Amino acid sequence: MKLLVVIEKTKTGFSAYSPDLPGCVATGATRKQVERAMKRAVEFHVAGMRAERIRVPAPKSDSIWIEVPA
Repeated sequence: MKLLVVIEKTKTGFSAYSPDLPGCVATGATRKQVERAMKRAVEFHVAGMRAERIRVPAPKSDSIWIEVPA
């Protein structure tokens, strides 16, 4: 499964979430740490859903970059 993950810079490091898995979030001091933490969080979240026989939603989110004059 391939999911969109949004990573945001914070005052103390980074945070991440996936719009397709509400409530699945991670934080880290560095971008690399938050990427690893989010991968583990998604795996844990999906495993928990499957264990509870909850349907894992198909990924629907996408993103693009747009450029506008500064």
